Amino acid sequence: MKKALLVVDYTVDFVADDGALTCGKPGQVIEEKICQLTEEFLNDDELVIMPVDLHEKDNPYHPETKLFPPHNIRGTAGRALYGRLADIYEAHRSDIIWMDKTRYSAFAGTNLELVLRERSIEEIHIVGVCTDICVLHTAVDAYNKGFSIIVHKDGVASFDQVGHEWSLRHFTATLGAQVL
Repeated sequence: MKKALLVVDYTVDFVADDGALTCGKPGQVIEEKICQLTEEFLNDDELVIMPVDLHEKDNPYHPETKLFPPHNIRGTAGRALYGRLADIYEAHRSDIIWMDKTRYSAFAGTNLELVLRERSIEEIHIVGVCTDICVLHTAVDAYNKGFSIIVHKDGVASFDQVGHEWSLRHFTATLGAQVL
């Protein structure tokens, strides 16, 4: 079965101590697992996609504007990939698909499904942040589109531990995903 790795929103704003909407330590702890999986998928010639949140400065029309502080603003350092993942991306830029997204789900308003279907991808591995927001919504859409889902427990994190734990249960109980 052909598979792809989705590395969701692993950026400075979501992970660094001074990030605008940071998971902090829980997000930092998963860095090595995310990097290890990214390198493993690249070494196996499997597809790696990095769906990354994109917001415009002072956009009053985006629904997140009322819910969260400004984050992942176009052209800011906060939108850069966090830690060693940035180096991996630079070294393998031609082998990794960067995908701007403007909603929680990596499928909403992007060509993600088309990219996966044209490569006959059936199994999606998901890592990144936040477990209970963008990872969850991406997994729900993947389920609704008929993909097999694997969430790597030690590769996801949130700033809300209760939401994180609830999402891990939801992945298996409601979406039929494997949580490894």
